[in-house]
Amino acid sequence: MVDRDAAVPLYHQIFLQLRDEILSGERPYGSALPTEQELAEMYSVSRITARRVLGDLALNHYVERKRRLGTRVTFRSPAKPIEANIDQAVDSLLALGQGTTVNVIEVATENPPHTVASALQLAAGQQVVRAVRVRCLDGEPLGYVVSYVSAELEGVVTQKTLVRAPILRLLDEAGFHAKHAEQTIGAILADTQLAEALDIEPRAAILRISRTVYDENDRPFLITHAHYRSDRFNIRMDLNVPRPV
Repeated sequence: MVDRDAAVPLYHQIFLQLRDEILSGERPYGSALPTEQELAEMYSVSRITARRVLGDLALNHYVERKRRLGTRVTFRSPAKPIEANIDQAVDSLLALGQGTTVNVIEVATENPPHTVASALQLAAGQQVVRAVRVRCLDGEPLGYVVSYVSAELEGVVTQKTLVRAPILRLLDEAGFHAKHAEQTIGAILADTQLAEALDIEPRAAILRISRTVYDENDRPFLITHAHYRSDRFNIRMDLNVPRPV
């Protein structure tokens, strides 16, 4: 989404969105970006604007553009992945759900963005359920959370069930047990939609957590993008020196 009334130029708003998708892993190393024409249609902008966006991404070494081959992501995070216990992580997420209240903004069955379809390994034409919630703490918005599951789970993930329990618990009850997950944490600037939902100033810093959860057969079944207010949310990790065997 772009805000045509914002002081930030359209090309830079689109640049920031694509950059954040690359940094979060939504657009992984080697993946193809939309063409200039596709980007222009996606955001209803001119091809000149789309060309500048892709040019700026290349200039900042996020992508590489090659004639007749298109634009591909070349960014790789320099950070080595940290391994953690999935059971402890799930317990932490469920505790967050129990300690906060949730406002379900929307639950819809729709065609997925390309990045979501690829991450969930969906067949062509397969739809998803997109669930949007705002989590609140003491009556104040804390996080804006968007999750995607395959459309076959539209009876599990509904407006009514999301009020009752966190989405991970609903999926676990339906037989989708989390075996492992990939999670990326980063900082982004709030666009107009996020600023309004979280009651913060536009362009304020927020914490973005992107997570893909896999089942016992190593199939991805849940994608979540959570955006938290940096003044009300932090992540704590207890680090220990491993004992020699």
